[in-house]
Amino acid sequence: MSKTTDVPDLVRRCFAAYQHKDRAAIEAILADDFHFTSPRDDHIDRREYFERCWPFNEQVEFFQIEKLFSEGSEAFVRYACKPVNREAFRNTEFFRIENGKIVEVQVYFGSPAKDVSAE
Repeated sequence: MSKTTDVPDLVRRCFAAYQHKDRAAIEAILADDFHFTSPRDDHIDRREYFERCWPFNEQVEFFQIEKLFSEGSEAFVRYACKPVNREAFRNTEFFRIENGKIVEVQVYFGSPAKDVSAE
């Protein structure tokens, strides 16, 4: 990891790219060897991530980062996501950063977030 990499900022930029539907912004911060894991995706690569996961951005009304902890080149974030015309939910994600890019994300699905509203 570069000494100038701000891990929490990189994580926030990732969520902002989804919320603003900015594919160029997310492509710029994901490493070529990026991998993604969730209960529905087992260590998929960058290409498959953009095919399977990126289209969800069209459903996102907003993200609300509630907790963000980083240590070295890694971070955990708990957030609420409000999809359009659906109930909000909470998830937790683990990020690993190398050379100023996100190389790994692991998502842990959470529960409904009935107390969430746009800021």
